[in-house]
Amino acid sequence: MVKLHFKKMINGLMVSALLISASVMAAEIESPVDMLKRTSDDVIKVLKEKREAIDADPTIVYRIVDEYILPHLDDVTLAKLALGKNWRKASNEQKIEFVDQFRTLLVRTYSKSLQEFSDQTINFFPLTVKADEDKVTVKSEVLQSGGPTIPVDYSLRMKDNEWKVYDIKIDGVSLVTNYRGTFAQEMRKGGIEAILKMLQEKNANVAEKPEAPETNNSEAAQQST
Repeated sequence: MVKLHFKKMINGLMVSALLISASVMAAEIESPVDMLKRTSDDVIKVLKEKREAIDADPTIVYRIVDEYILPHLDDVTLAKLALGKNWRKASNEQKIEFVDQFRTLLVRTYSKSLQEFSDQTINFFPLTVKADEDKVTVKSEVLQSGGPTIPVDYSLRMKDNEWKVYDIKIDGVSLVTNYRGTFAQEMRKGGIEAILKMLQEKNANVAEKPEAPETNNSEAAQQST
């Protein structure tokens, strides 16, 4: 009887420890709204601090995007969704190359918009995330002086205990859907290689490529569905 009671006590302590560990881990995970707001504040701050330098050398923005924004993107999922059903038709090598080229294109596009950023303000709306949710949408709006308010929605998923962005909808237009149409046209012209060639040509116009985070090659190659 004593041994049974002791065993139950040990089991209870183990369960309690696991629950406490899970609670601590959950508490340490930054909420999607907080992450986006912090990143936005950091980017706006550094843009203001380096405005003169950026005006003289626009490629500085690439490094800002690389440091502050790319770590919060789920580039593999974003690339997979943008390629759509054609993702399954690509070889492992083509998938890895596509993720790399598409990431560079996003840096190029995002950097251009940041170069034009001046006195805009970004307002993020609060969001309650349920304990079992692994995908959420954070709504925000860009307030422009003398211009219309632009709604921006971020789609995020939980990955490696962090919230990562896998799509952005600007004024109702999805980044993923927009590129998917372009890639589908190139696919009809010449398959995956035509898409890669188009991306390579676009990215060749970039004066300086940032050192993008290392692609998870195994993840890009294994996501085939």
